[in-house]
Amino acid sequence: MMTEEKKSLSKSLIASYEAVGVVAAQSLGEPGTQMTMRTFHYAGVAEQVPTGLPRLIEIVDSKKEPKKSIIDIYLKSAYSRSPTEAEKVSREISSVFVSEVASVEDDLEQRSIVVTYSDKDGSALGVTFTDLRKAMELVTEDVKVSDKKVILKFPLSKKKAKSEEQTAITLKSIRRMTNKINDTVVKGIRGITRGVVLKEDGEYFIRAAGFNIVGAMEHPAVDSKRIYTNNIKEVERVFGIEAARNSIIHEIKQVMDMQKLYVDIRHIMLISDAMCFSGGIKSIGRHGLSGGKVGVLARAAFEETIKHLVNASAIAEEDKLIGVTENILIGQTVPVGTGRIRLAMKLKRRKAKE
Repeated sequence: MMTEEKKSLSKSLIASYEAVGVVAAQSLGEPGTQMTMRTFHYAGVAEQVPTGLPRLIEIVDSKKEPKKSIIDIYLKSAYSRSPTEAEKVSREISSVFVSEVASVEDDLEQRSIVVTYSDKDGSALGVTFTDLRKAMELVTEDVKVSDKKVILKFPLSKKKAKSEEQTAITLKSIRRMTNKINDTVVKGIRGITRGVVLKEDGEYFIRAAGFNIVGAMEHPAVDSKRIYTNNIKEVERVFGIEAARNSIIHEIKQVMDMQKLYVDIRHIMLISDAMCFSGGIKSIGRHGLSGGKVGVLARAAFEETIKHLVNASAIAEEDKLIGVTENILIGQTVPVGTGRIRLAMKLKRRKAKE
């Protein structure tokens, strides 16, 4: 007798020659059309994180960076139990730029940049004048300090400028340096901003805008095994393709669950496998999976029809008609399901009449 486990397993098995790719595409595509365009607020983080159809498109197009990146930083047990400790870590991690605690002005006549520290902004963000001075010393060695001001000098090189044009280039570089100083991080981890402490399953963790997994891992209070970001490319860069595959599954499932659309996890897993099987993340589009199909007609049926047909005819490319799309185009039986099964009958020979 079959056990209950074996019965349920035999029911869940996919039938031979099932068009799993088509079914998976339909299973995600159909509920995708019913998604509302509402955006969901992550609690506390003061920005709208794309969800629904825009987020789904972002994932399957394997964008380099999501429109709004979010990073969840979990802490070691000594810090995750206390909200004050978690808040302290959040302030240490969140990056503060020079432009937030000081005003930066360039003096082209004196060939210098004056950085004036603001006591009010500095104390609010936990940045001292010493922190600012140390950050400026990394930009240039020629630094003078006077009354909450840091003056960075950029003298002419030993070989004096021979023409006005050379002088102009130097002044241009000073202006460029001013913009660079405004964007210099005085405190915290570059790429992570506006950290907020949240509670989940009895422990406190930090949710922040941006991403920088490696930078966050270096902080002694952070549990490096439990860092997550919605930037799939960053997950792939740091943890590898298997982690990126799991991240795609998690992100698509989260989008579906948020919209109360329940899709079998195996359809999502098949799509993420198709995106990651080559060892890197490929988009589902003309620059990825659809554009890399073997058959000429299959590529032409998706986008840029004329381009594919002209290129194929120029090199006499042959189409073996092995896919579903190609056979639909020319009106043949598709090689899936019952289309793959051939029946043969063995008839008994009739005895010849004597």
